[in-house]
Amino acid sequence: MILNPGSERLRARTVAIEDPGNLERFLPEGASSAFLRRGDGVVGIGEVARFTTDSPEAADVWWQQFVEELENETELMGVSGTGPIAFGSFSFDGDRSAEPSVLVVPQVVIGRRRGQAWMTRIGHGSVEDQLPEVQPAPVAPGHVELGDGALDADRWADAVAEAIQLIRAGEVEKVVLARDMIARTERPLDARWLVNQLVNRYRDCWTYLVDRTLGATPEMLVRTEGGLATSRVLAGTIRRPYAADAAELATVLTGSMKDLREHEYAVVSVAQGLEPWCSGMNVPDAPYVLELPNVLHLATDITGVVKPGTSSLALAAALHPSAAVCGTPTPVARDVIADLEQLDRGHYAGPVGWIDTAGDGEWAIALRGGQLSAVDEHEIQLFAGCGIMRDSVPADEVTETLAKFAPMREALTGE
Repeated sequence: MILNPGSERLRARTVAIEDPGNLERFLPEGASSAFLRRGDGVVGIGEVARFTTDSPEAADVWWQQFVEELENETELMGVSGTGPIAFGSFSFDGDRSAEPSVLVVPQVVIGRRRGQAWMTRIGHGSVEDQLPEVQPAPVAPGHVELGDGALDADRWADAVAEAIQLIRAGEVEKVVLARDMIARTERPLDARWLVNQLVNRYRDCWTYLVDRTLGATPEMLVRTEGGLATSRVLAGTIRRPYAADAAELATVLTGSMKDLREHEYAVVSVAQGLEPWCSGMNVPDAPYVLELPNVLHLATDITGVVKPGTSSLALAAALHPSAAVCGTPTPVARDVIADLEQLDRGHYAGPVGWIDTAGDGEWAIALRGGQLSAVDEHEIQLFAGCGIMRDSVPADEVTETLAKFAPMREALTGE
């Protein structure tokens, strides 16, 4: 759907700007989007077009058509993301979710990358070059109450035990099970408060806000720029208690056969998904350890030379869902998830990010986040998941979910 339709074509204009400072300061309450890491990234203000769908493939086709009909005065500056972009958030399983996937084209984009800053405006008629005003700081949500979601901790542990039995019986090799919690806030919840908290607390993660989906994810499903594709695969996790020695925890993690096997499944699934789209690939032989404030992960960065004409959204569609968020084999794991979780994941663990007019973009996996309620401005649904293997221990998996809930819990309370 395109807003304010008429005979006059939409026009986009991009200009270079002075460093605008913290990009999240420009986000208004309401229609806004963001994808930020280490101070760089893009934010979107307002909305000129929206496409709802159940698949990234359909969204990719719609975006290509939108770009063809757009009068674009942008001179690309050699940096991916300059010019008009669309922010997207896609459901984990479109066939089983009540939450449609969405692609949103903002009226204004402010971006910064590698020391270069720019602004894009899209509209009918003349398009001004004035930078939007910095917005008032968001108000804290006040007291927060956390409650159980679809399953409480004990019942979710029972679901994990059932998954372990299925794995040991040979019906599936790995299953990623998620659980949810419901947070209710004293004051109406402003998404910008959460974004501000997350970008400062988890600078090495990608803080995302698209529609009602937000969080700070450490996992990049796929990024494309200049003909290269990169995917960061995370699987295998250890909690990081306060004041714990990270080096000692890393040694434990890299010596865990359970975590190494879990990670290998995820790497293989991404490498196999990327291979048909690339003329060459590099898949490291062993993972490294990614340190975050709340957990440590086994991580592998896969790179590939993308075949001409391949968009980042097409790659995201090909890679989702990876074994890191679903399991192995994928169709069986997806069915087990639907049966055991008793939960509509919505956009949790789905692709989230942006795409530009050249098809380049960044698509992370929507982890360490939540979904704002569409009907109650005091409520947000939080999600966390774990990879279940034959030697998993249900109580340990429950503990791991608590560590993965931490980013959003901290962001809500500001503590």
